[in-house]
Amino acid sequence: MADEDYEIDTYEDEPAEPEAEEGVIEEENPENADNEEVPDALLVDGEDKETEVAEKDRKTSKYMTKYERARILGTRALQISMNAPVMVELEGETDPLEIAMKELRQRKIPFTIRRYLPDGSYEDWGVDELIVEDSWKRQVGGD
Repeated sequence: MADEDYEIDTYEDEPAEPEAEEGVIEEENPENADNEEVPDALLVDGEDKETEVAEKDRKTSKYMTKYERARILGTRALQISMNAPVMVELEGETDPLEIAMKELRQRKIPFTIRRYLPDGSYEDWGVDELIVEDSWKRQVGGD
């Protein structure tokens, strides 16, 4: 059988794609040369939308939430247990969670917390910038 015997079915809603002629090179659209993979809906007048909020215009609280504290301590304790360098002087502590708590008390944990806002923007807070409540002292038996 020859290839001419078969017809290719196309959907009625789809426009037929024009076939390229031999020897003709298609020109690229100069407007989208840099942004080929970026959908038009994400571009705003050809400029990238800045979503980070400036430090002086922060909207969220300067207090660390208990959820942020739990995640930071857990993540840092895991890192310490996997032989990450410790940022504080050890005085006989061997438990990774106790070491992570000591680092948090001394504000030596090198993490940044990203808080997303409802409008899609976000705020970055360093652990050293946030106020942490002393609830861990009751748990560890501190002061």
